[in-house]
Amino acid sequence: MPQANIPSEEEVLSYFEKFSNWGKWGDDDELGAPNYITPAKVKQAIATVQEGVRVSMARTISFEPTIDAPNTPVHFMVESGEGWASGDKVSSRAFPAATDYFGMIFHGYTVTHVDALSHFFWNGKTYNGKPAHLVSTSLGATFGSVEEAKEGIISRAVLVDVPMIRGIDWVERGEGVMIDDILAAEEKCGFKVEEGDILLIRTGQLHRRNVEGPVDRSAGSTACQASVLPLFYERGIAMMGSDTGNDVNPPQYEKVPSPIHQVSITAMGIWILDNADLEGVAQACKERNRWEFMVSIGPLRLHNTTGSPVNPIAIF
Repeated sequence: MPQANIPSEEEVLSYFEKFSNWGKWGDDDELGAPNYITPAKVKQAIATVQEGVRVSMARTISFEPTIDAPNTPVHFMVESGEGWASGDKVSSRAFPAATDYFGMIFHGYTVTHVDALSHFFWNGKTYNGKPAHLVSTSLGATFGSVEEAKEGIISRAVLVDVPMIRGIDWVERGEGVMIDDILAAEEKCGFKVEEGDILLIRTGQLHRRNVEGPVDRSAGSTACQASVLPLFYERGIAMMGSDTGNDVNPPQYEKVPSPIHQVSITAMGIWILDNADLEGVAQACKERNRWEFMVSIGPLRLHNTTGSPVNPIAIF
């Protein structure tokens, strides 16, 4: 469906300078917007916990090929229990344990993961004006690695449930979530997006996948439209995430095909949570009639990498 108030490409291009946080936390800063998560912010998040109820926001990582996961994660058993089923010693190593191997390209459209600040570039630079060549095939992400989040990302989260706000099942592919959706959620649900928050956007696309099955990426995807970027900057969010890959597809702009990633990461230093499962947490919010809660995200402490698979936990 046609949407009003979509910024022009020239306006989106202006966001790289207009909404830049380069130098805000020092010229050598590699953490970016999670600097907004101060000890006071963590205490605010903890104060939202009333019941101790936990809800996972990660999709199960599947090792079966699907049409929307061309780079299927790989898993095999290095050792199993089959040789020990009789209880007899049958291994020359005599070590009765099962061990696994797994590998994956987690960037994509099915694995729940965080993007560190080394993941995207603009005009030859990444966050804080550092040259893109600091992320190399030989050394990996020597700047802005996911290791910067080694203490975890723990903050208050707010959920914008767009289908609930609009009274629909899901946002259509190719259509963007607009700033009015976020403002309407604030008014209806009684929260305000604040500095240091983790802003979560449910589009219903995962719900649609669960109902109708996976589709090829060429079918498109919903996500936040670039018009929401000024709000990200003005409110000072630390991270944003959704139940999609977080950019509208097919791309709406030629020069900046992934504006949410490119502007958020390279200009603002905002970390991104891709492909979250927000179905359970949306239900938990409806049951409690509150859309703010604590979130704990612990990226793997991977050396010189551009992100990590994660299992974000909402705590009510």
